Amino acid sequence: MNISLSSDFANAVPEMAVSWEAVPVGEPELLALNEPLAAELGLDPAWLRADGLPFLVSGKGVAQAYAGHQFGGYSPRLGDGRALLLGELTDTEGRLRDLHLKGSGRTPFARGGDGLAAVGPMLREYVVSEAMHALGVPTTRALAVVSTGHVVQREEPLAGAVLARIAASHLRVGSFQYARNTGDLDLLRRLADHAIARHHPGSTYLELFAHVVAAQASLIARWMLVGFIHGVMNTDNMTISGETIDYGPCAFMEAYDPTTKYSSIDHRGRYAYGNQPIIAEWNLARLAEALLPLFADDEDEAVSLALATLRTFDAHFEEAWTGGMRAKLGVSGDVKPLLEDLLALMHENHVDFTSFFHLLGKAARGDAEPARSLFLDLAAIDAWLARWRELKPDGGAMDRVNPVYVPRNHLVEEALAAGAAGDMGPFDRLLKAVTSPFGERPGLEYFAAPAPQDFSATYRTYCGT
Repeated sequence: MNISLSSDFANAVPEMAVSWEAVPVGEPELLALNEPLAAELGLDPAWLRADGLPFLVSGKGVAQAYAGHQFGGYSPRLGDGRALLLGELTDTEGRLRDLHLKGSGRTPFARGGDGLAAVGPMLREYVVSEAMHALGVPTTRALAVVSTGHVVQREEPLAGAVLARIAASHLRVGSFQYARNTGDLDLLRRLADHAIARHHPGSTYLELFAHVVAAQASLIARWMLVGFIHGVMNTDNMTISGETIDYGPCAFMEAYDPTTKYSSIDHRGRYAYGNQPIIAEWNLARLAEALLPLFADDEDEAVSLALATLRTFDAHFEEAWTGGMRAKLGVSGDVKPLLEDLLALMHENHVDFTSFFHLLGKAARGDAEPARSLFLDLAAIDAWLARWRELKPDGGAMDRVNPVYVPRNHLVEEALAAGAAGDMGPFDRLLKAVTSPFGERPGLEYFAAPAPQDFSATYRTYCGT
């Protein structure tokens, strides 16, 4: 099978593309293949499973340069330390999509790392990104996870793997920070021109920024509507396309609490669930700083234009969040007072986020007991339910937006542990549940249940590097 890859990024900004080759893999073994995505890309799944396996783990490409603010501290040179952009594919709808390898070996950006990846973190990215796609959240997607036969040394020896990832592009806020930091205005302009051609043809530079602001505001709202916590919202992990990228210490919130964090390295809760809109806006301010010379020749005018555009973030976020919550509640009109009271009640009563909204659909059809039973303060939830019923909620509409199955943290850990030990059964069963997340299905009750309380109290996620 002939596969044509273009080199648009490398041609547009060669200063930010280091030619490199993936580490050879002697014994590749396919662990997971996304056949629907392969078909979308015009790739034959049968060929990928057989003769095309080396295509998923090796080849020549470029390591992309980018900078980034990591937990608020600026690093001028990060880049793809263990990844390669093999090139761009044109899918069956004519869209250009990046094909990217993760865990393919050290590059000049590796900064002391080995450039490899272990099976567990690559399977995590696969299952969580596919769940997000099924939930309607914009995301990069996993095409395949392939074990390499390499041993990856972390706290203990682990089996190695490569993830083949697909994205609308891998352009990040950190890409523009890197270009701006070079002082080369021509490079910055060419990078912005490339982003415009790829994502928003015909836009001005300020319009490009406005598009990114709107896309990111919508994305963060969508994360929060399904209880997703990214865990490491550094500027190098924020895309220009508005796709979720880099599923490291990510997790799904269980009991509703805006301060929820699971990441082992987020000691102060910078990237906690409720902080995600604030951090997104902060990251976008860094993008504005990088793009300032392109907005206007006069710096004061450029700053004024940037600030006016950045200030639209709150309105975009509020529209997406409130609209999404109306849908989750199955009602229309002004839901703010109702929603604020509900979230306070859920917090006080330690109510599972996903379970409640799913069970609320049953309450809309007359069976309130399952949702009601999640609360200790029955009088308070009864009063709230009475107010909500007055708005005549649509249970069927609620079922279409409130998932039954998400990649609950204990289920993900079970699946990854089994996969690392060579048993892909738990992973496959979890994937089957979370890629059809809406509507109860017989036999999948285990995948809808919250984690045991002792698990949630101590659970931590790790970046997997």
